Amino acid sequence: MNRRSFLTTTASAATVAAAGGFAFAPSIARAQNQAVKVAFVGTLSGPGAALGTHLRDGWLAGVTRLNNQLGGRAVETLVIDDELKPDVAVSKVRAALERDKVDFVVGVVFSNMLQAIVRPVTESNTFLITANAGPSTLAGKGCSPFLFSSAYQNDQPHATMGQAAQDLGYKRVFILVPNYQAGKDAVAGFRSRYKGEVVDEVYVPLSQLDFSTEVTKIAAAKPDAIFTFMPGALGVNLVRQYRQAGLANIPFLSTFTVDESTLPAQGESALDFYTAATWAPNFDNPHSRRFVQEFEAAYGYVPSNFAAHAYDAAHMLDAAIRRTKGDVADKAALRTALEAGDFPSVRGALRLGPNHFPIQDFWLCKVAKRADGKFQTETVRKVLSADADGYAASCKMG
Repeated sequence: MNRRSFLTTTASAATVAAAGGFAFAPSIARAQNQAVKVAFVGTLSGPGAALGTHLRDGWLAGVTRLNNQLGGRAVETLVIDDELKPDVAVSKVRAALERDKVDFVVGVVFSNMLQAIVRPVTESNTFLITANAGPSTLAGKGCSPFLFSSAYQNDQPHATMGQAAQDLGYKRVFILVPNYQAGKDAVAGFRSRYKGEVVDEVYVPLSQLDFSTEVTKIAAAKPDAIFTFMPGALGVNLVRQYRQAGLANIPFLSTFTVDESTLPAQGESALDFYTAATWAPNFDNPHSRRFVQEFEAAYGYVPSNFAAHAYDAAHMLDAAIRRTKGDVADKAALRTALEAGDFPSVRGALRLGPNHFPIQDFWLCKVAKRADGKFQTETVRKVLSADADGYAASCKMG
Protein backbone atom coordinates (compact mmCIF):
# COMPACT_ATOMS: atom_id res chain seq x y z
CA MET A 1 0.00 0.00 0.00
CA ASN A 2 1.39 3.37 -1.04
CA ARG A 3 0.09 5.71 1.66
CA ARG A 4 0.93 8.83 -0.34
CA SER A 5 -1.11 7.53 -3.27
CA PHE A 6 -3.95 6.65 -0.89
CA LEU A 7 -4.02 10.13 0.62
CA THR A 8 -3.82 11.78 -2.80
CA THR A 9 -6.79 9.72 -3.95
CA THR A 10 -8.77 10.84 -0.91
CA ALA A 11 -7.92 14.50 -1.33
CA SER A 12 -8.80 14.47 -5.02
CA ALA A 13 -12.17 12.84 -4.45
CA ALA A 14 -12.97 15.23 -1.61
CA THR A 15 -12.24 18.17 -3.87
CA VAL A 16 -14.59 16.80 -6.50
CA ALA A 17 -17.36 16.22 -3.95
CA ALA A 18 -16.97 19.65 -2.42
CA ALA A 19 -17.58 21.23 -5.80
CA GLY A 20 -21.19 20.05 -5.53
CA GLY A 21 -21.11 18.54 -9.00
CA PHE A 22 -19.05 15.74 -10.39
CA ALA A 23 -15.88 15.07 -12.31
CA PHE A 24 -13.44 12.23 -12.68
CA ALA A 25 -11.10 12.08 -9.68
CA PRO A 26 -7.73 12.70 -11.34
CA SER A 27 -5.70 10.45 -9.05
CA ILE A 28 -7.93 7.50 -9.97
CA ALA A 29 -8.51 8.19 -13.66
CA ARG A 30 -6.45 6.39 -16.26
CA ALA A 31 -6.06 7.76 -19.76
CA GLN A 32 -6.86 4.38 -21.24
CA ASN A 33 -9.77 3.56 -23.50
CA GLN A 34 -10.23 0.24 -21.73
CA ALA A 35 -10.63 1.63 -18.21
CA VAL A 36 -13.71 0.52 -16.28
CA LYS A 37 -15.82 3.58 -15.48
CA VAL A 38 -17.69 3.69 -12.18
CA ALA A 39 -20.07 6.43 -11.03
CA PHE A 40 -19.98 6.68 -7.25
CA VAL A 41 -23.16 8.30 -5.87
CA GLY A 42 -23.31 9.56 -2.29
CA THR A 43 -24.72 12.31 -0.12
CA LEU A 44 -21.66 14.52 0.27
CA SER A 45 -23.23 17.78 1.42
CA GLY A 46 -25.82 18.75 4.01
CA PRO A 47 -26.75 16.87 7.21
CA GLY A 48 -26.00 13.44 5.72
CA ALA A 49 -22.54 14.34 4.43
CA ALA A 50 -20.67 12.34 7.08
CA LEU A 51 -22.38 9.15 5.89
CA GLY A 52 -21.56 9.86 2.27
CA THR A 53 -17.96 10.63 3.19
CA HIS A 54 -17.57 7.25 4.90
CA LEU A 55 -19.17 5.54 1.93
CA ARG A 56 -16.96 7.35 -0.59
CA ASP A 57 -13.76 6.83 1.39
CA GLY A 58 -14.57 3.14 1.83
CA TRP A 59 -14.98 2.77 -1.93
CA LEU A 60 -11.72 4.62 -2.62
CA ALA A 61 -9.93 2.53 0.03
CA GLY A 62 -11.12 -0.62 -1.72
CA VAL A 63 -10.01 0.59 -5.13
CA THR A 64 -6.64 1.63 -3.72
CA ARG A 65 -6.17 -1.76 -2.05
CA LEU A 66 -6.82 -3.27 -5.52
CA ASN A 67 -4.08 -1.11 -7.06
CA ASN A 68 -6.59 1.19 -8.75
CA GLN A 69 -7.91 -1.70 -10.79
CA LEU A 70 -11.07 -3.80 -10.99
CA GLY A 71 -10.65 -7.26 -12.38
CA GLY A 72 -7.21 -6.36 -13.62
CA ARG A 73 -8.45 -3.34 -15.58
CA ALA A 74 -7.75 0.30 -14.74
CA VAL A 75 -10.68 2.01 -13.07
CA GLU A 76 -11.99 5.58 -13.25
CA THR A 77 -14.28 6.79 -10.47
CA LEU A 78 -16.80 9.53 -11.15
CA VAL A 79 -17.78 11.08 -7.79
CA ILE A 80 -21.37 12.37 -7.67
CA ASP A 81 -22.91 14.33 -4.80
CA ASP A 82 -26.65 13.59 -4.87
CA GLU A 83 -27.20 16.50 -2.42
CA LEU A 84 -30.01 14.43 -0.86
CA LYS A 85 -32.27 15.70 -3.64
CA PRO A 86 -33.93 13.07 -5.86
CA ASP A 87 -34.18 15.32 -8.91
CA VAL A 88 -30.51 16.30 -8.62
CA ALA A 89 -29.50 12.66 -8.23
CA VAL A 90 -31.45 11.61 -11.33
CA SER A 91 -30.05 14.45 -13.43
CA LYS A 92 -26.45 13.73 -12.49
CA VAL A 93 -26.79 9.96 -12.86
CA ARG A 94 -28.41 10.30 -16.29
CA ALA A 95 -25.47 12.45 -17.38
CA ALA A 96 -23.05 9.81 -16.08
CA LEU A 97 -24.88 7.11 -18.03
CA GLU A 98 -25.51 8.97 -21.26
CA ARG A 99 -22.56 11.35 -21.54
CA ASP A 100 -19.81 9.59 -19.61
CA LYS A 101 -20.87 6.03 -20.50
CA VAL A 102 -20.13 4.59 -17.05
CA ASP A 103 -20.07 0.81 -16.74
CA PHE A 104 -21.33 0.68 -13.14
CA VAL A 105 -23.07 2.85 -10.57
CA VAL A 106 -22.04 2.32 -6.93
CA GLY A 107 -22.82 3.84 -3.55
CA VAL A 108 -26.08 5.51 -2.38
CA VAL A 109 -26.61 6.36 1.28
CA PHE A 110 -30.33 7.08 1.54
CA SER A 111 -33.19 4.88 0.36
CA ASN A 112 -35.08 7.72 -1.31
CA MET A 113 -32.00 8.44 -3.41
CA LEU A 114 -31.76 4.80 -4.47
CA GLN A 115 -35.46 4.74 -5.32
CA ALA A 116 -34.96 7.83 -7.47
CA ILE A 117 -32.07 6.50 -9.56
CA VAL A 118 -32.75 2.78 -9.71
CA ARG A 119 -34.93 2.86 -12.84
CA PRO A 120 -32.72 5.13 -14.94
CA VAL A 121 -29.73 2.93 -14.10
CA THR A 122 -31.21 -0.56 -14.40
CA GLU A 123 -33.38 0.26 -17.44
CA SER A 124 -30.17 1.22 -19.23
CA ASN A 125 -28.89 -2.30 -18.43
CA THR A 126 -26.22 -0.87 -16.16
CA PHE A 127 -25.37 -2.66 -12.93
CA LEU A 128 -26.06 -0.72 -9.73
CA ILE A 129 -24.28 -1.84 -6.56
CA THR A 130 -25.84 -0.31 -3.47
CA ALA A 131 -23.35 -0.09 -0.64
CA ASN A 132 -25.92 1.00 1.94
CA ALA A 133 -29.55 1.71 1.01
CA GLY A 134 -31.72 -1.41 0.76
CA PRO A 135 -35.43 -0.51 0.76
CA SER A 136 -37.96 -3.33 0.93
CA THR A 137 -39.55 -2.10 -2.31
CA LEU A 138 -36.42 -3.17 -4.21
CA ALA A 139 -35.74 -6.43 -2.39
CA GLY A 140 -39.00 -8.18 -3.26
CA LYS A 141 -41.28 -7.65 -6.23
CA GLY A 142 -39.27 -4.61 -7.29
CA CYS A 143 -35.97 -6.52 -7.51
CA SER A 144 -33.88 -6.26 -10.66
CA PRO A 145 -31.28 -8.39 -12.44
CA PHE A 146 -29.13 -5.26 -12.53
CA LEU A 147 -29.39 -4.32 -8.83
CA PHE A 148 -26.98 -5.84 -6.29
CA SER A 149 -26.21 -5.01 -2.66
CA SER A 150 -22.92 -5.22 -0.79
CA ALA A 151 -24.70 -4.16 2.42
CA TYR A 152 -28.09 -5.52 3.62
CA GLN A 153 -31.81 -5.14 3.17
CA ASN A 154 -33.00 -2.20 5.30
CA ASP A 155 -35.15 -4.27 7.66
CA GLN A 156 -32.37 -6.61 8.76
CA PRO A 157 -30.30 -4.49 11.19
CA HIS A 158 -33.54 -3.26 12.77
CA ALA A 159 -34.87 -6.82 13.05
CA THR A 160 -31.59 -7.68 14.75
CA MET A 161 -32.23 -5.02 17.37
CA GLY A 162 -35.81 -6.22 17.74
CA GLN A 163 -34.50 -9.70 18.50
CA ALA A 164 -31.92 -8.26 20.91
CA ALA A 165 -34.65 -6.31 22.75
CA GLN A 166 -36.69 -9.49 22.95
CA ASP A 167 -33.72 -11.48 24.24
CA LEU A 168 -32.94 -8.80 26.84
CA GLY A 169 -36.47 -9.04 28.20
CA TYR A 170 -37.62 -5.47 27.59
CA LYS A 171 -41.42 -5.42 27.92
CA ARG A 172 -42.17 -1.82 26.88
CA VAL A 173 -40.29 0.01 24.12
CA PHE A 174 -40.62 3.55 22.72
CA ILE A 175 -39.90 3.85 18.95
CA LEU A 176 -38.54 7.01 17.32
CA VAL A 177 -37.62 7.18 13.60
CA PRO A 178 -37.56 9.64 10.67
CA ASN A 179 -40.57 9.75 8.38
CA TYR A 180 -39.29 8.25 5.10
CA GLN A 181 -38.97 4.79 3.56
CA ALA A 182 -35.95 3.68 5.59
CA GLY A 183 -37.64 4.84 8.80
CA LYS A 184 -40.72 2.80 7.97
CA ASP A 185 -38.51 -0.19 7.15
CA ALA A 186 -36.79 0.28 10.52
CA VAL A 187 -40.08 -0.03 12.37
CA ALA A 188 -41.17 -3.01 10.28
CA GLY A 189 -37.86 -4.73 10.89
CA PHE A 190 -37.86 -4.10 14.64
CA ARG A 191 -41.50 -5.19 15.06
CA SER A 192 -40.88 -8.37 13.05
CA ARG A 193 -38.93 -9.83 15.97
CA TYR A 194 -39.93 -7.75 18.99
CA LYS A 195 -43.10 -9.09 20.60
CA GLY A 196 -43.43 -6.74 23.58
CA GLU A 197 -45.49 -3.56 23.89
CA VAL A 198 -44.65 -0.51 21.78
CA VAL A 199 -45.70 2.36 24.07
CA ASP A 200 -45.40 4.96 21.30
CA GLU A 201 -44.29 5.09 17.67
CA VAL A 202 -43.11 8.57 16.69
CA TYR A 203 -42.08 9.75 13.21
CA VAL A 204 -40.17 13.00 12.67
CA PRO A 205 -39.02 14.88 9.53
CA LEU A 206 -35.72 13.73 8.03
CA SER A 207 -34.43 17.27 8.57
CA GLN A 208 -35.26 17.44 12.30
CA LEU A 209 -32.43 18.43 14.65
CA ASP A 210 -34.31 19.45 17.83
CA PHE A 211 -35.67 16.49 19.79
CA SER A 212 -36.77 18.28 22.95
CA THR A 213 -40.42 17.34 22.40
CA GLU A 214 -39.61 13.70 21.76
CA VAL A 215 -37.24 13.50 24.73
CA THR A 216 -40.03 14.83 26.96
CA LYS A 217 -42.40 12.17 25.61
CA ILE A 218 -39.86 9.43 26.32
CA ALA A 219 -39.36 10.65 29.88
CA ALA A 220 -43.13 10.67 30.46
CA ALA A 221 -43.66 7.21 28.93
CA LYS A 222 -40.95 5.61 31.13
CA PRO A 223 -40.29 2.70 28.74
CA ASP A 224 -37.95 -0.19 29.51
CA ALA A 225 -35.90 0.91 26.49
CA ILE A 226 -36.11 3.03 23.37
CA PHE A 227 -35.47 1.93 19.80
CA THR A 228 -34.38 4.56 17.32
CA PHE A 229 -32.98 4.91 13.83
CA MET A 230 -31.58 8.42 13.32
CA PRO A 231 -28.84 8.68 10.68
CA GLY A 232 -26.22 11.41 10.44
CA ALA A 233 -26.82 14.78 12.10
CA LEU A 234 -30.18 13.59 13.44
CA GLY A 235 -28.40 10.94 15.49
CA VAL A 236 -25.77 13.34 16.73
CA ASN A 237 -28.36 15.72 18.14
CA LEU A 238 -30.67 13.05 19.52
CA VAL A 239 -27.87 11.32 21.43
CA ARG A 240 -26.61 14.57 22.92
CA GLN A 241 -30.09 15.69 23.97
CA TYR A 242 -30.97 12.23 25.32
CA ARG A 243 -27.88 12.20 27.52
CA GLN A 244 -28.35 15.84 28.59
CA ALA A 245 -31.94 15.09 29.63
CA GLY A 246 -30.69 12.44 32.05
CA LEU A 247 -32.34 9.56 30.18
CA ALA A 248 -29.25 7.37 29.77
CA ASN A 249 -30.68 5.07 32.46
CA ILE A 250 -33.25 4.02 29.84
CA PRO A 251 -31.37 1.63 27.50
CA PHE A 252 -30.68 3.23 24.12
CA LEU A 253 -31.17 0.63 21.37
CA SER A 254 -30.45 1.96 17.91
CA THR A 255 -29.44 1.36 14.33
CA PHE A 256 -27.33 3.80 12.29
CA THR A 257 -27.53 6.33 15.11
CA VAL A 258 -24.34 5.62 17.08
CA ASP A 259 -21.62 4.48 14.72
CA GLU A 260 -18.22 5.62 13.52
CA SER A 261 -19.76 8.29 11.28
CA THR A 262 -21.43 10.02 14.24
CA LEU A 263 -19.24 9.08 17.23
CA PRO A 264 -16.61 11.79 16.67
CA ALA A 265 -19.38 14.37 17.26
CA GLN A 266 -21.25 12.38 19.93
CA GLY A 267 -18.24 11.36 22.03
CA GLU A 268 -18.98 10.51 25.65
CA SER A 269 -22.71 11.13 25.09
CA ALA A 270 -22.92 7.85 23.16
CA LEU A 271 -20.84 5.71 25.52
CA ASP A 272 -22.44 2.30 26.19
CA PHE A 273 -25.32 2.94 23.77
CA TYR A 274 -26.22 -0.01 21.53
CA THR A 275 -26.45 -0.55 17.80
CA ALA A 276 -26.95 -3.52 15.48
CA ALA A 277 -24.58 -4.12 12.60
CA THR A 278 -23.04 -6.57 10.16
CA TRP A 279 -19.53 -5.55 11.16
CA ALA A 280 -17.52 -3.60 13.73
CA PRO A 281 -13.94 -2.29 13.67
CA ASN A 282 -12.87 -4.88 16.26
CA PHE A 283 -13.70 -7.82 13.93
CA ASP A 284 -10.82 -10.26 14.23
CA ASN A 285 -10.08 -11.53 10.74
CA PRO A 286 -7.06 -10.64 8.54
CA HIS A 287 -9.07 -8.86 5.81
CA SER A 288 -10.90 -6.68 8.34
CA ARG A 289 -7.79 -5.88 10.39
CA ARG A 290 -5.92 -4.78 7.27
CA PHE A 291 -8.85 -2.64 6.13
CA VAL A 292 -9.11 -0.83 9.48
CA GLN A 293 -5.38 -0.29 9.77
CA GLU A 294 -4.96 1.08 6.24
CA PHE A 295 -8.13 3.15 6.39
CA GLU A 296 -7.20 4.86 9.66
CA ALA A 297 -3.64 5.49 8.46
CA ALA A 298 -4.92 7.14 5.29
CA TYR A 299 -8.00 9.02 6.48
CA GLY A 300 -7.34 9.60 10.17
CA TYR A 301 -10.69 8.35 11.44
CA VAL A 302 -12.29 5.04 12.39
CA PRO A 303 -14.26 3.42 9.55
CA SER A 304 -17.95 2.62 9.93
CA ASN A 305 -20.22 0.02 8.36
CA PHE A 306 -20.80 2.53 5.56
CA ALA A 307 -17.09 2.47 4.73
CA ALA A 308 -16.83 -1.30 5.19
CA HIS A 309 -19.71 -2.08 2.83
CA ALA A 310 -18.35 0.27 0.16
CA TYR A 311 -14.91 -1.33 0.56
CA ASP A 312 -16.61 -4.68 0.01
CA ALA A 313 -18.41 -3.30 -3.07
CA ALA A 314 -15.03 -2.70 -4.71
CA HIS A 315 -14.01 -6.28 -3.97
CA MET A 316 -17.38 -7.57 -5.21
CA LEU A 317 -16.89 -5.88 -8.58
CA ASP A 318 -13.24 -6.89 -8.75
CA ALA A 319 -14.06 -10.57 -8.24
CA ALA A 320 -16.90 -10.50 -10.80
CA ILE A 321 -14.86 -8.76 -13.49
CA ARG A 322 -12.04 -11.22 -12.93
CA ARG A 323 -14.48 -14.07 -13.48
CA THR A 324 -15.46 -12.58 -16.85
CA LYS A 325 -11.77 -12.06 -17.69
CA GLY A 326 -12.24 -8.33 -17.78
CA ASP A 327 -15.32 -8.33 -20.02
CA VAL A 328 -17.94 -5.88 -18.76
CA ALA A 329 -19.94 -5.82 -21.99
CA ASP A 330 -21.37 -9.33 -21.62
CA LYS A 331 -24.16 -8.49 -19.19
CA ALA A 332 -25.40 -12.06 -18.74
CA ALA A 333 -21.92 -13.33 -17.87
CA LEU A 334 -21.32 -10.39 -15.55
CA ARG A 335 -24.61 -10.97 -13.76
CA THR A 336 -23.70 -14.63 -13.22
CA ALA A 337 -20.29 -13.59 -11.93
CA LEU A 338 -21.79 -11.08 -9.50
CA GLU A 339 -24.34 -13.63 -8.28
CA ALA A 340 -21.51 -15.99 -7.35
CA GLY A 341 -20.72 -13.61 -4.49
CA ASP A 342 -17.25 -15.07 -4.06
CA PHE A 343 -15.45 -11.93 -2.98
CA PRO A 344 -13.36 -11.35 0.17
CA SER A 345 -15.46 -9.46 2.71
CA VAL A 346 -14.40 -7.73 5.91
CA ARG A 347 -17.39 -9.50 7.46
CA GLY A 348 -16.05 -12.97 6.70
CA ALA A 349 -18.20 -15.55 4.94
CA LEU A 350 -21.40 -14.40 3.25
CA ARG A 351 -23.40 -15.22 0.14
CA LEU A 352 -26.00 -13.48 -1.99
CA GLY A 353 -29.67 -14.40 -1.89
CA PRO A 354 -31.93 -14.74 -4.96
CA ASN A 355 -32.73 -11.01 -4.77
CA HIS A 356 -28.99 -10.13 -4.82
CA PHE A 357 -28.92 -9.04 -1.15
CA PRO A 358 -26.37 -10.65 1.22
CA ILE A 359 -27.20 -13.53 3.53
CA GLN A 360 -25.01 -12.84 6.55
CA ASP A 361 -24.59 -12.61 10.32
CA PHE A 362 -25.79 -9.65 12.41
CA TRP A 363 -24.35 -8.46 15.71
CA LEU A 364 -25.34 -6.50 18.78
CA CYS A 365 -22.65 -3.84 19.27
CA LYS A 366 -21.89 -1.27 21.95
CA VAL A 367 -20.08 2.06 21.90
CA ALA A 368 -16.67 1.90 23.59
CA LYS A 369 -13.76 4.29 24.13
CA ARG A 370 -10.42 3.07 22.83
CA ALA A 371 -7.07 3.47 24.56
CA ASP A 372 -6.18 6.22 22.08
CA GLY A 373 -9.27 8.21 23.11
CA LYS A 374 -11.24 7.52 19.92
CA PHE A 375 -14.70 5.95 20.05
CA GLN A 376 -15.84 2.90 18.12
CA THR A 377 -18.52 0.25 18.17
CA GLU A 378 -17.51 -3.20 19.39
CA THR A 379 -19.28 -6.53 19.19
CA VAL A 380 -21.22 -7.78 22.21
CA ARG A 381 -22.65 -10.96 20.70
CA LYS A 382 -23.96 -12.44 17.49
CA VAL A 383 -27.75 -12.11 17.31
CA LEU A 384 -28.66 -13.57 13.89
CA SER A 385 -26.71 -16.14 11.87
CA ALA A 386 -26.80 -16.37 8.06
CA ASP A 387 -29.87 -14.15 8.04
CA ALA A 388 -31.84 -13.75 4.81
CA ASP A 389 -34.28 -10.89 4.37
CA GLY A 390 -37.99 -11.63 4.28
CA TYR A 391 -38.62 -10.16 0.83
CA ALA A 392 -36.43 -12.46 -1.26
CA ALA A 393 -39.19 -15.01 -1.74
CA SER A 394 -41.27 -12.53 -3.73
CA CYS A 395 -38.37 -11.57 -6.01
CA LYS A 396 -38.86 -13.03 -9.48
CA MET A 397 -36.15 -12.27 -12.01
CA GLY A 398 -36.06 -13.21 -15.64
